[in-house]
Amino acid sequence: MRHPSPYRPARTLLAAALLPLALAACSSGTSDHSSSAPTKAAKDPDAGLLTGARLKKALAPASFFASGFAVDPDGARDSGAAYTAPSASAAAKPDCSLLGGTSWITVTGVSGVSFAQNDYVSKATSEDIAQEIDTFRGTTAAEVLKDLEETATACATFTDTQTHSQVKVTGAATPGLGDTAYTLTLTDSAWQNGTTLIAVRSGTDVVSVMSTDGHDNGAATAAKLAARIVTSLRGEHQRA
Repeated sequence: MRHPSPYRPARTLLAAALLPLALAACSSGTSDHSSSAPTKAAKDPDAGLLTGARLKKALAPASFFASGFAVDPDGARDSGAAYTAPSASAAAKPDCSLLGGTSWITVTGVSGVSFAQNDYVSKATSEDIAQEIDTFRGTTAAEVLKDLEETATACATFTDTQTHSQVKVTGAATPGLGDTAYTLTLTDSAWQNGTTLIAVRSGTDVVSVMSTDGHDNGAATAAKLAARIVTSLRGEHQRA
């Protein structure tokens, strides 16, 4: 799970610079003028990015989910009004077991500056639907989607930590969602139903959803949820 730490970008204050004027030298008749260039204010790297509090508003509400699904209070969190320091932990091989979790996007090893997430579970069937939005600086969001494509190859199979069975992973580009989207499908002979993971880039934001709902490896619900969040995100950016 995420443990955000408050971070505020430093800003440089400009002070009016007094330019000393030297007296003319009596022997030469010349003057010596010393000056310094004004300091420019540091650009805010988080300017225009949504905070976790704003991202939370773009998550699908309880009314989106079918009857019987309820939010898991332990899985609902966000980075609040502050931005967090981004980080990246490069690894020779991703920890494929992370694909079995609700915050599966962490498999890339890259974290953004803000996020919001929650998880809905059916008490009757134990089906699980998770949603998360992460915001990144610059072109990092696009790089995260590329990393996921590589993950599909690196994690073609991995061991389920609960059933100790082999999980098969397939990946495919997914047109029609956001700027770019990628889908991972997880199947296992020991499971009653597979899992669909969809990541969508919308500008500097990455929407990631997970679904085991239904009898199609959770695919229909995952696609519907991803589209719903992307639409809400665009509206949130317009209001920002």
